[in-house]
Amino acid sequence: MPEQQERDSTAVSPSDESGPGAAQDIPMQPSSTNLATAPSNEPQRIPRWLQHAERFLRVIVRIYIGLVVCLVPWFPPLWDANPLFAGSPTVENFITQGAVRGLVSGLGLLNLWLALRDVLQGPNDGPHS
Repeated sequence: MPEQQERDSTAVSPSDESGPGAAQDIPMQPSSTNLATAPSNEPQRIPRWLQHAERFLRVIVRIYIGLVVCLVPWFPPLWDANPLFAGSPTVENFITQGAVRGLVSGLGLLNLWLALRDVLQGPNDGPHS
């Protein structure tokens, strides 16, 4: 315990600091070192090729997901024998109904519509422009 008291008695409060590490009220003068690292108010521009690559990948992924989600409910070996649904007879009966299959297919069509919209949309017509 005496060591604990010694450490506590030698603690320096932030207001007592002085020296090279202490914060002072001197305004920072421009120099070659702090001008190079100063943050700019302009937002960074994303390169055009990267915008096109991102758009292309987004369209491809949406088409793929849309086709899978749209077609899988109507392919019985994948939909009816799915091990995720086979555990519960209630869930299995629910997902085999035509309305549920149609709802899932509708979500797939929504993904396909979003992909088509991205394809037809000009590069400067996006929400980020």
